[in-house]
Amino acid sequence: MRNSSVIDAHSGIAGRVAVVGDDAGAKIPCMTDTPSPSAAPPPAQPRNPLHGLTLEAIVTALVARYGWADLGTRIPIRCFTADPSIASSLKFLRKTPWAREKVESLYLFMLRDERRARAAGSDPA
Repeated sequence: MRNSSVIDAHSGIAGRVAVVGDDAGAKIPCMTDTPSPSAAPPPAQPRNPLHGLTLEAIVTALVARYGWADLGTRIPIRCFTADPSIASSLKFLRKTPWAREKVESLYLFMLRDERRARAAGSDPA
């Protein structure tokens, strides 16, 4: 097996190619899983309030603010209404993009609401 550096034509990502031989002796290139040392870290997102937050932190904050009953009323999905728990909610939300979008949207609304309440000088609860 022989290694060489290449850039993937489809994605433009640099990687390593291992050339291996098959039973007939032909050489077959295959991409290996080693990351490129020149890969830049993802750009910072200073204006994105969801950047760096886990789904668990979002759900926990929503439950602390609204409680399970109100959360189930605001977003009517079974993981919030029938025997709710953080673990079951996370499992469902990770598999269901439309529900996750609703939860993230409610979280952003909650942040805006808290910011408005602080600006007005009243208690957000």
